[in-house]
Amino acid sequence: MPQHVRGVVARAKGEPVRVETVVVPDPGPGEAVVRVQACGVCHTDLHYREGGINDDFPFILGHEAAGVVEQVGPDVTDVAPGDFVILNWRAVCGRCRACRRGRPQYCFDTHNARQRMTLIDGPELSPALGIGAFAEKTLVAAGQCTKVDPAASPAVAGLLGCGVMAGIGAAINTGGVGRGDTVAVIGCGGVGDAAVVGARLAGAVKVIAVDIDDRKLTTARSLGATHTVNSRTTDPVEAVRDLTGGFGADVVIEAVGRPETYRQAFYARDLAGTVVLVGVPTPEMRLELPLLDVFGRGGALKSSWYGDCLPSRDFPMLIDLHLQGRLDLDAFVSDTIALDEVEEAFARMHKGDVLRSVVIL
Repeated sequence: MPQHVRGVVARAKGEPVRVETVVVPDPGPGEAVVRVQACGVCHTDLHYREGGINDDFPFILGHEAAGVVEQVGPDVTDVAPGDFVILNWRAVCGRCRACRRGRPQYCFDTHNARQRMTLIDGPELSPALGIGAFAEKTLVAAGQCTKVDPAASPAVAGLLGCGVMAGIGAAINTGGVGRGDTVAVIGCGGVGDAAVVGARLAGAVKVIAVDIDDRKLTTARSLGATHTVNSRTTDPVEAVRDLTGGFGADVVIEAVGRPETYRQAFYARDLAGTVVLVGVPTPEMRLELPLLDVFGRGGALKSSWYGDCLPSRDFPMLIDLHLQGRLDLDAFVSDTIALDEVEEAFARMHKGDVLRSVVIL
């Protein structure tokens, strides 16, 4: 029987979000209903509200979530009611050419629930990243549910669902950071800070954090950066070279998504080094580089989508590291808020006052 729950809805571009009554249908084949326990407030949710993703309003926002499976539909075998799960937006198909070649993290046909949640007055809702977890309960594809150790706090576990996973994965999965490497991270928001953490986890000997905000640089240092560079006052390319014996970093992670910062990353790497783009650009942005420099410097230019993660592989591993005291996920939680405080959290995030606000349900 369909359930009525409270959820945060963006009805039109730029309008403040509000808590409304959402109708959650019974799960169909391959679907699950999850009782949400916590959900992080991510920049992507703000982009949805501002029409920066698409104009498929109204949206039900929220996607960095953890909770407990309440119901499953027919043919669901991987999760069951009572399982503590992190939600992800990459339910792999198992059939496409990437999956058949043993590379499901690059699945070309990821999917979400087939049914839509609706507002009580009728309109269908578009769930942010196929999740829509600023709600007491949400409907997802069962493959979007990854079981993890229930000893973890939902407030920190859910952060692996997007930004923290993207940053850690950019360092470990995409960048291949190894023991003794030097790493530079350009842009120290949530994703960049997670890349700092990932680089240290992988054994990097030197991690250089680059940003234009001293507050963010202080946070990056607290999370493991060995050096910081304020690129508002210092040339970041020269600074990274100076800190790496004149050579440049082995891996440079660009977590901003702008042409000018990508060029900085390109020239701040060592010969045969690696550049990883994990910052998300906008459609109109264009990049111009001398092709001879691309050829002559060698190495690799990579893009990292969701940290090249495979949730079934990466989420349980990272939760285990957290529970062992080797990955401080609590450091990413700036404050906890109620469901009706999301709009205020957007304002604080826009000002750069928080790393992550987390909605507790």
